[in-house]
Amino acid sequence: MCGIFGLIAPSDAGFDRALTERVMRELFVLSESRGKESSGIAVRDAASGTIHVTKDDVSATDLIRSEAYRSFVEQALGPSFAQGQRELALIAHSRLVTNGSQEHNHNNQPVIKDGIVMIHNGIVTNVDALWAKYAGRIERKYEVDTEVLAALFRMHLKDGKGAVEAIRAVFDEMEGAASVVILMEDSAQVLLATNTGSLYTLTDPKGGLVFASEAYILRTFRDREGVKARYGGIEPTWLAPFTGKLINLVPFTVTDLGLKDGTPGPGPASTEAFRIIDHSKGAKGSAPAVATSDEGRLRRLVEFPEEVMRRIRRCSKCLLPETFPYISYDAEGVCNYCHSYKPKGLKVDKRPQFEEVLRTYRRNDGKQDCIVAFSGGRDSSYGLHLLVKEFGMTPLTFTYDWGLVTDLARRNIARMTGKLGVENILISADIKMKRRNVRLNMEAWLKSPRLGMIPLFMAGDKHFFVHVNNIRRQTGIHCDIWMENKLENTDFKAGFAGIRPNFHKERIDKQTTLAKLQMPLYYMRNFLANPGYLNASLPDTYSAFKAYYTEPREVYLLLFDYIPWNEETLDRTLKDGYNWEISPDTSSTWRIGDGTAAFYNYVYGLVAGFTEFDTFRSNQIREGMITREEGLAHVLRENRPRFESMQWYFDTIGVDMERALKAINAMPRRYRRSGA
Repeated sequence: MCGIFGLIAPSDAGFDRALTERVMRELFVLSESRGKESSGIAVRDAASGTIHVTKDDVSATDLIRSEAYRSFVEQALGPSFAQGQRELALIAHSRLVTNGSQEHNHNNQPVIKDGIVMIHNGIVTNVDALWAKYAGRIERKYEVDTEVLAALFRMHLKDGKGAVEAIRAVFDEMEGAASVVILMEDSAQVLLATNTGSLYTLTDPKGGLVFASEAYILRTFRDREGVKARYGGIEPTWLAPFTGKLINLVPFTVTDLGLKDGTPGPGPASTEAFRIIDHSKGAKGSAPAVATSDEGRLRRLVEFPEEVMRRIRRCSKCLLPETFPYISYDAEGVCNYCHSYKPKGLKVDKRPQFEEVLRTYRRNDGKQDCIVAFSGGRDSSYGLHLLVKEFGMTPLTFTYDWGLVTDLARRNIARMTGKLGVENILISADIKMKRRNVRLNMEAWLKSPRLGMIPLFMAGDKHFFVHVNNIRRQTGIHCDIWMENKLENTDFKAGFAGIRPNFHKERIDKQTTLAKLQMPLYYMRNFLANPGYLNASLPDTYSAFKAYYTEPREVYLLLFDYIPWNEETLDRTLKDGYNWEISPDTSSTWRIGDGTAAFYNYVYGLVAGFTEFDTFRSNQIREGMITREEGLAHVLRENRPRFESMQWYFDTIGVDMERALKAINAMPRRYRRSGA
């Protein structure tokens, strides 16, 4: 979920200071695509016997431009190169924040713990259980999950294990995803290990080893001016899932290791004790105070029109209510959506046909053979399970984090990729910018809230089509598999903007040419009527619209066109097999990874008397998956407001929740209220 990288080389590798600094700069900038919220670096300076560390809650680009970074480089590299080159080890990190606020620098990386300096890409999902299990032997000081990995590693070293046995023991107990690189104050060794395969190396003829989280990062790096003479033409080597490398610095040796292998590793490589110096700002500081709000007052503002949802006129066959855009009923009370619906055959098992398609792309050399768009939601998680366990594919997963992917979704991504041993390429947007854009549009919307403008708040995530096409070009993998579920058609969102339903479209992401013209015209009218929308988000919104409707879909396989979608099987598999996490504020496993969903479903439910769940369950009824009575029971539970998730959303985008709820609650209803 973050970008990690570094350089390790023997004393005779021929690095001078200029080349070393160039390597650091290039890899910092390239790795920034995986996380821009904080960054840091550690350098092992053999000349002075010091491991120098610095980190800050800024992007990698901002860090390397700072005066503090220039001062750090002088202190970390100056002594070694002034006295003639010594062995070299530097490790660095570009962070997407998951566990632990980046505002408290102890949570940023590299993490320093018990004489261990560690960088970590991934999420430990059983972090609290590990701290509790070893209470009394290891002590927690910070929020960041990396701390427990470092603490456990040191604990096993103290118990007499070598570095290989110690890291195997750590991975044996942890749950989630982890690619780690470790420096030790009392050992001339560097350790790399991964359970997902999100580590690649370049080894030059003189023995210098460069590593990064993605093959594309290393391929781009090797062709840059200033390093091409040394690295040009070298292909990255993949550290497959559940493997690693132990590097002795003096004498310089590289040993491959398996995390599930029982073969003993090299013994400890002791050295004189190094000092660890943290040059970061606020290194000795305490965590900032956490603001609190009157939760009870906010909860009292949340309304739920349950009686309206029970008594509102609905289709006699499905659940769509009279407030649904462009709905009409016949004499028997059946809606036009039911009359126009063509069954999708979602209960039909077409595994043989799917296997025939996959055979064209499946590789037998252990290398990745398909790209999976992976949100961490239930459908993409279950689909990933099927591809690996049932169909024997080796997926490369891709996640686009635009700032409103929930921490729960990130943890479920870690659970799935860690247990299945699957690499995850994460593209991190400029999250501060994306959240600012949502905030600006939310502030404008609250002045004149309209249902048809709600999709504007999700525009920021539509660039994922651009990124998946880029990954296809970068990796040479030409099969991408999506877990799109045709039950999830939510055309009513466009309906509130005046777009008539297209009953004949084959894919839920498709719109007619007319609709593609009508939608921007609707937005433009609202932008002109409400100048608050004419803000800094416009370029990003335009590029999102362009990406969603114009980016090509080449080999676009839909897994659930072939595999029956069964909610009970899906939920049971994920919970029992992967300890998959659900949100405590809903009974549903759907939409819990999307930070915006709780907000917009609250608005739709309050103003129109229905939510996405009504459309989803109606499609299930039409497919013969559930009865109408079962569907109604589902939506009356699932339509309940999700307070905690809404609170997270408003806190994340920086909008006052109380003011927002009051504006939403004042919106005119599309149904008749009691006594009205």
